Amino acid sequence: MELSIDITLKGEMDEVIEKVTAALKEQGFGILTRIDVDKTLKTKIGADFRPYVILGACNPNLAHQALQARPDIGLLLPCNVVVEQVNEGECQVHFIDPAQMMGFGDLGQDETLKRVGGEAAGKIRVAAESLS
Repeated sequence: MELSIDITLKGEMDEVIEKVTAALKEQGFGILTRIDVDKTLKTKIGADFRPYVILGACNPNLAHQALQARPDIGLLLPCNVVVEQVNEGECQVHFIDPAQMMGFGDLGQDETLKRVGGEAAGKIRVAAESLS
């Protein structure tokens, strides 16, 4: 089971994050959170780590539908996107696959969550493919 939709992009970290954010926006997603994991690890425990950012992406319409169907689905929201620098001038981008996420445990038995997960996954795939 693949949990993510992965692509490799040329460019520096900030540039790639801007491109990813714009592609997601075209599909109705906004970025709610940004976690600079490398900076947090350095600050909290003194550990060095490659540039690694987690973006929390949300499509409000789809999130609302999912939350109405099952309020505890908020535990799996927002849809995370990881951008990590793998080489100089090259980043790996990992988009969570919401269809897989909505199939976790008994969630896949809820028709609304299956539909919303599939729709969100389609939009994220379009965003990812637009960057390739």
